[in-house]
Amino acid sequence: MDTKSGKKKRNKGKQRTTVLTINGRVSLRRTWWHSLADGSAAPVDRVLSRDGATVTPGVRELACRLNNDAAGFDKAADNLERAAQLKMSGEQLRLVVLEEGQRVLAAQQADTVKPAFTARDCRVAKGHSKTRLYVGVDGVMVPVVTDAEKLKRRQKIVASRRVAARPGRRQRPLPPRRHGADLPYKEFKAITFYDESHEHHHVLLSRARRTQVGPLLRREATRLKFLEADERITNVDGASWIPPQLDDAQLQLHGRGLDFYHLAENVHTARRCVFVDDESAGQTWAATLLHTLKHDGYEAAHEQLLAWLTPLRGRKREAAKHLLGYIVARREMINYPEFLTNGWQIGSGPTEARCKTSTARLKRSGARWNLDNAEYVSALTNLRDSNQWQTYWANCDTTKT
Repeated sequence: MDTKSGKKKRNKGKQRTTVLTINGRVSLRRTWWHSLADGSAAPVDRVLSRDGATVTPGVRELACRLNNDAAGFDKAADNLERAAQLKMSGEQLRLVVLEEGQRVLAAQQADTVKPAFTARDCRVAKGHSKTRLYVGVDGVMVPVVTDAEKLKRRQKIVASRRVAARPGRRQRPLPPRRHGADLPYKEFKAITFYDESHEHHHVLLSRARRTQVGPLLRREATRLKFLEADERITNVDGASWIPPQLDDAQLQLHGRGLDFYHLAENVHTARRCVFVDDESAGQTWAATLLHTLKHDGYEAAHEQLLAWLTPLRGRKREAAKHLLGYIVARREMINYPEFLTNGWQIGSGPTEARCKTSTARLKRSGARWNLDNAEYVSALTNLRDSNQWQTYWANCDTTKT
């Protein structure tokens, strides 16, 4: 019925359409109805799929699932055809994946996807009443398309259209050119929540600015009921932008640690510069300093470094001063004796691992991304890595076909 006049809409006859389902492509003839107020529509389209789409949710899930681990969209389309006998071009699959990623990102921002766990599920050990939850933050570089590359691509398309143009026939104008990035790599922010046994993970990969990480941390912590955990700990690398964002998130942390591996890297960098001619003595010195840092704490290590630095001169002294400055600037995070006493982890390995696995799809050989598209694909990866995949698709607003 017409929404304004209340009169019956005019029957405009039947039109043919096809819908790609998990059982193959289905051809349909459905009736179109028209009114001046509402225009033309085929009501049955809304029953078949969300927004009248010609690809059903079941196919979209298969496409997104295969894309997560594919080398590219063309390869994912080939795998889809071989695995499920569903024929789809690489370009169509790309559009399907990016559209679904945009929906997932919107759902995550609106908090309509329930997390797979909360703080109460993060027991220190089976049968133990105490709960413990870790949070990690890091930055990871993703390859993107620069503006110069986009301009070059545009020029190639214009040249090929000019060659293919037919005399006397006008071509459709190209859409406005989308601008690319200023640099070939852009930093994405990886936020990871995990428990002691690494059974539970909650991952967020975002292209947000560094100054926006605090609100993202606070948002995800609220969803996981992070403040209800008995022990809340973070292990991060030495990046100077991370501590202020942890403060901004107001996580009320019981422990804030500097990743021991990153600290050891800086120690060995100084060792290679100072002990150029005596590798054995350098290894002994580094092992002694790291043992002091881990078991005796900052103050004892600081005194040891000062005594070591005093007789050095030239480049060796500069390297030693750089290490001392690195440690002094992070003194509040160098509390390994406390961490070991409490049974807390002293490494950010789970966060580093997620930086690698969660960006694997984005960093395939030869890959270059628009920033928006990279974030859409990342949203689908976040679903998988956070064990929210089934939750999202089970609550899809249309029935899978």
